[in-house]
Amino acid sequence: MANLTVNGEKRTFSGDPNLPLLWYLRDEVALTGTKFGCGVGVCGACTIHLDGEAVRSCLTTIAMADGKSVTTIEGLSPDGEHAVQKAWRQLSVPQCGYCQAGQIMQAAALLTKNRAPSDEQIVEEMSGNLCRCGCYQRIHAAVRLAAGGV
Repeated sequence: MANLTVNGEKRTFSGDPNLPLLWYLRDEVALTGTKFGCGVGVCGACTIHLDGEAVRSCLTTIAMADGKSVTTIEGLSPDGEHAVQKAWRQLSVPQCGYCQAGQIMQAAALLTKNRAPSDEQIVEEMSGNLCRCGCYQRIHAAVRLAAGGV
């Protein structure tokens, strides 16, 4: 049995402890903002926060989340007013939008650790999140804007 907190709500799961957190969130908790991308942790579409750290939910099992706090895109800011979400809207970052939840979660984790990242730090931190539409310049600009830069 695993006990975890999802977006501030305590939950218990008594199924397979090896179930990827992605499928628990999507299928059991009905939080579909977290997307399935590659399934092997290289695209970042499934990025969530586990105790504040950005992780790939396709590689994180329920057992790994036992006793921890999980934040999904739905829980980042219920009203969509997180600085990263506001910057995303202001700069019209998404094109198809599929990767955006993972991108936003990765950027939010970066800015929690480092409120004023350099351009190189933004590129490095966001490099594990792929965007098929190639919105990288707008993603970078939005992270910079959310950090308080221009």
